[in-house]
Amino acid sequence: MLAKIKLFFDSKLAPEPQENPEQALQLAACALLFEMVKADFEISASELQAMRDAVQTVINIDDGTADTLIQLAQEETDAATSLYPFTRLINDHYSLEQKRELVRALWMIAFADGKVDRYEEHYLRKLVDLLYVPHSVFIQTKLEVQDANKKQKEGSAK
Repeated sequence: MLAKIKLFFDSKLAPEPQENPEQALQLAACALLFEMVKADFEISASELQAMRDAVQTVINIDDGTADTLIQLAQEETDAATSLYPFTRLINDHYSLEQKRELVRALWMIAFADGKVDRYEEHYLRKLVDLLYVPHSVFIQTKLEVQDANKKQKEGSAK
């Protein structure tokens, strides 16, 4: 019985065989970032810009590819019923350090509009659990991004 269930999920949720595995991994990371943009039910220009910056930094791709990947991620997240296909790819291929960078990017998106909404924090808490990231990393990256935002605001106020 369990073998049949596993076979079903593997066949339905695994990337297509002809699909580029690296591209599927990039799309999964981008989809998780886009879900953060949507988490507070308001898609702001600052969050979209933070996401675009995060995609280029975390996934390490150029402007044109980033725009295409973001569009694909939006389509994927609109069609997805679960985070499982995305988190599964990340868990299978990312190191703890790569996951830390992804969590940092998610916090950057959450802080982009000047406030962290309760839905954004809830999404991030859930995602950290799904990615098996230690709670200490969750808190540490939040504080790092929060401090960087404070310093940036202080610098721009002068």
